Amino acid sequence: MLIPAIYKTLNELSGLVLQLSDDDYCCPCHDLSNATIGEHTRHIIEMFQCLENQYETGVVNYDNRKRDYLIQTNTAFAKECIDTILNQVDKPNKNLQLQQIVDGEELLIDSNYHRELLYNLEHCIHHQALIKVAIIQSKTIAIDADFGVARSTIEYRKQCAQ
Repeated sequence: MLIPAIYKTLNELSGLVLQLSDDDYCCPCHDLSNATIGEHTRHIIEMFQCLENQYETGVVNYDNRKRDYLIQTNTAFAKECIDTILNQVDKPNKNLQLQQIVDGEELLIDSNYHRELLYNLEHCIHHQALIKVAIIQSKTIAIDADFGVARSTIEYRKQCAQ
């Protein structure tokens, strides 16, 4: 279920990116402290890239991201990056260590690939909710009503509707 959920969520993001001009993608949103859809999309993509690029070493550090300006300014390139993630994400689960520097101290926390994929999925949905704030006023951009909504919330809503 995890990989199909990631495919669905990233395909939703890809569908949104395809609807945007580069100008719309880079336009600051007042309600998001002038962040852009492109900046949020880049952040989502680079978190998945980090996990994929560091999978072989077994140590994942999300702070070691490229922060590629082209991802946040060029919709075609962002779409290519999402497609690459979709083609690479279905890997065997394995033990990993999550590395982070907190207040000058290095932390190494045991994790695994599937746990980090789940983290990235939830992180992606969170940022999609922020992206939704930027596009909700548009009359020309079509997104699914569940775009940016946590899977648990979707299930809860289904139960309430019965």
